[in-house]
Parts: sequence; C-alpha cells; structure tokens
Amino acid sequence: MARAAPPAAARAPRLLRAALLLVLLVAAGRRAAGAPVVSELRCQCVKTMQGIHLKNIYNVTVTPPGPHCAQTEVIATLKNGQDVCLNPAAPMVKKMMQKILANGSSNGSFRREDA
Repeated sequence: MARAAPPAAARAPRLLRAALLLVLLVAAGRRAAGAPVVSELRCQCVKTMQGIHLKNIYNVTVTPPGPHCAQTEVIATLKNGQDVCLNPAAPMVKKMMQKILANGSSNGSFRREDA
C-alpha cells in the first residue's frame, strides 16, 4: 500500500526550521569572513623585545591604553617588515615616544625619514 504524502500543514514547520537554519548559517559565515574582531578587543603585545637597534626600525606606532588593552603598546616595524613590540618603560622607547609627541603626530606613529 502506498503511503500518502503528509499534509501541507505538517511540512510547513520542517521547511520553516530548515529556512531558519540556512539563514543562521549564512549570517555566521558572513560574520566570520569579515574583519578580524578579536585582534581589536585585546592587547596586541604579549611580550616585548629588547635590544632592537634604532637603525633597524622603519616605523613606530604607539597605541594608548583603552578598552581593548589596559597598557600602552609600542609596535615597531623593522626595515625587514617584521613587527615587534617594544617595552614602553625602556629609556630608548621613551625617547622615541617623546619624539613622536614633539613632531605632533596625530595618529601615534613615527616614520624614520632616513629609511
């Protein structure tokens, strides 16, 4: 004996659940494919480097404390393209930060002119 097809009213909840699942999967995929959110909500510098010679530094970016991180972060881009975190309490780094402030850099970065 052939089985009768379920009535349309019984299929509607299944279709609704399937459509809702599809919408949630698409929304989650778009959110995951967007800009990285995690790096903006935590400190970028886990540990700091010492002994970086000034002639190897191409660019320095200073990030003040904020909701993302409770400490000042100093990130130096070396001439080879590598980013390293510097200790903001180190005397050399304090001098660089004073130079950034003296130059009136509004974005908190300093680029060597002789690089």
